[in-house]
Order: sequence, then C-alpha cells, then structure tokens
Amino acid sequence: MNSPGTKLLRLWRRLRSVPGGQWLFAQILGYYVPYSGSVGPRVRVLEPGHAEVEIPDRRSNRQHLGSVHAIALANAAELASGLAMLVGLPDGIRGIVVDLSIQYFKKARGTIRAVSTVVVPTVTTGTDLTITADCLDSGRELVARATVRWRLAPEP
Repeated sequence: MNSPGTKLLRLWRRLRSVPGGQWLFAQILGYYVPYSGSVGPRVRVLEPGHAEVEIPDRRSNRQHLGSVHAIALANAAELASGLAMLVGLPDGIRGIVVDLSIQYFKKARGTIRAVSTVVVPTVTTGTDLTITADCLDSGRELVARATVRWRLAPEP
C-alpha cells in the first residue's frame, strides 16, 4: 500500500526539475486540494519533515488595504505544515487539522513563502501533532506564524 504522501513525494521528485514541472505539480495539488489551490501555491521544497510553499502577491490574494490577506497566509501555512508532515507519514496513516492559530507580525507584501519543519512521529494509534509554519516575505522577514494541530490516526 502507498500512502497519499508517498505518492505525492514520488510525483514531486519526478516533476520538480523538468521544465514546467513545478507548475504541473501545483496544478495537480490544486486539483486534489481545491481550497488550498485557490491561493496559487507553488511548492519550492518538499521532503519528509520539511516543506516550503510560495503564494504570489496577486489581486485575489490581497485584502482591501493592499497587502496579502490574513486567510491567504493561513492557507499557505496550513498547506506547508500538512505537506511537511504528510510526505513523512507511514502507509496507512492520515491526518486532519483540528486546531489552527496564527499570529501576524507585519503587513505581508510581495511573494510569501510558508516554511514548515517537523519531526514526523511513527504513528500506530491516534495522536496529535503540533506543527508551526512561518510565513516570510521576499526579504525573509517573518510576517506571520501559524500553529497547526493535526490529528493523526490509522485509515479505517
């Protein structure tokens, strides 16, 4: 049995370095996770326990004051935390978000990169895993930090 994370990581490794591969990966990811796909995420780094996802500064990601919307930041952070965890999970384990909080430190302008690193546990029974994801602007300054609690459990 191959977990969704294993399949996703295999696809990423196959596509990341070919011309147009990162764009194609983003399209596939957006198809499977439509809400997260709405912010136009581009995966820049993906490996077990670590993910970096960029979202563009475009009109549909902005709020009325011209900076990147708070929920677009939360979306990118949740996606980065989930990808970092998911591609490291063993077969037969799945996760769902049960809590998400986010702190905002400054206006988010320009392309935003959500970065998440986690030590993925070996899961045999239900457990919770708390993961942070930092949202950084193009100057690598922290604009927001999300804390995401995932409930991990064996697939039924």
